Amino acid sequence: MPEASLRIIAKVKARSDSVDELRKLLRALVEPTRNEEGCINYELLQSQSDPTEFIFLEEWESVVALDRHSSSDHMKNLRSKLPLLIDSPPEARRFSIVV
Repeated sequence: MPEASLRIIAKVKARSDSVDELRKLLRALVEPTRNEEGCINYELLQSQSDPTEFIFLEEWESVVALDRHSSSDHMKNLRSKLPLLIDSPPEARRFSIVV
């Protein structure tokens, strides 16, 4: 039986003085991530009520594909720059489709 796709909701909250810089950094992840093997969908959203809040909606073919993404060069680059731009640690949750 094939492995079901994996959905991720990841939240990143910018410091109020670094919203534009963080948006630019996060946007730079989208194309290389969408081109990764195993990426089904990868969207970046920004809250309308709180512009410091960004959400990634992700869908991956498998845990293996997600793990490869997590160790990619563009994710390593993000992790090196993120601490100076965020208000709190990023949150990521894994979901499976129920219906």
